[in-house]
Amino acid sequence: MTDLYLSAGLQSVGTPTLWGVTIAGIVVLLVLDFLVTRRPHEVSIREALAWSAFYLALPLAFGAWLWSRYGSQQGVEYLTGYLVEKSLSVDNLFVFMLLLAAFAVPPVLAQRVLLFGITGALVLRAVFIALGAAALQTLDFAFLLFALILLATAAKLLRDAISGQEQEVDINGMRAVRLLRRFMPVTQEYQGTKMVVRLAGRRTLTPLALVVVAVLATDVVFAVDSVPAVYGITEDPYLVFATNAFALLGLRALYFVLHAALSRLVHLNYGLAVILAFIGVKLGLHWAHGVWPGVPEIPTLASLAVILMVLMVVTVTSLYATRTSRSSGQGSIVNTSGGDGTPR
Repeated sequence: MTDLYLSAGLQSVGTPTLWGVTIAGIVVLLVLDFLVTRRPHEVSIREALAWSAFYLALPLAFGAWLWSRYGSQQGVEYLTGYLVEKSLSVDNLFVFMLLLAAFAVPPVLAQRVLLFGITGALVLRAVFIALGAAALQTLDFAFLLFALILLATAAKLLRDAISGQEQEVDINGMRAVRLLRRFMPVTQEYQGTKMVVRLAGRRTLTPLALVVVAVLATDVVFAVDSVPAVYGITEDPYLVFATNAFALLGLRALYFVLHAALSRLVHLNYGLAVILAFIGVKLGLHWAHGVWPGVPEIPTLASLAVILMVLMVVTVTSLYATRTSRSSGQGSIVNTSGGDGTPR
């Protein structure tokens, strides 16, 4: 097995060449996505399925290459991290759905909004991953801090799920949106893919600019728990970045595939709460093991099994619960107004 490359004092498979090729590949894929969406159109289920299949095959093929090149440990860490990020991204998609509905985004512009959100999320994740690597390098209690963040997030998700509180989006309460409206006027109608137009000699924002800013603002919230979660699976900054990138790149197509099904995943927050709490405990045990070697750690393979089981259970129970409610004529309605502006 090839020796691991040491980067920033952390064990990593990410050689400069591998980092360069990966980033270049991501840029190419983003450019391709922007070219695909340059002419606004409604996405058919056939188109969405084709792109989803591509963005599922690509990370799996990359994982197989990692496994064969660097061994089973890196392969399992990558696969587990990717599964965690993908499951968290489904919750992200639900919030995106609420934002698109709240801003009344025309169907033909939905994929362009999602693409801007994904691009912003990639940049933000890269920043948070670098900060996380620096924290692990310099702070002895970084793992404990990450564990507390995940446990707090899990507690909030579980509390909201138990109380029956639905995710809400109050666009007028979002600070970023209020700030933009304070400094620039906003048109009433969408102007295609334009975010800024000139009216009466003055630069004016379109609603598309507001929704893009709102999506980018929620990306910050997502990164706060997403990055610590995958650091709970692997300490390799390259694998952390790769799992985040591959999970995000397929979101645009996945949104249109899962759009109808998202409202049926009524137990998703329970599952995410369990997963984040489990990883938080895993991180806490890892930190304690470094202080007291007798404290046991949770193997990555066991983490993969637990995460898979949780996702399977909440999917089955969600589908059963919504089938029962639909048969009794008690469909749920998603509220897209009011609240405190907090996406989660």
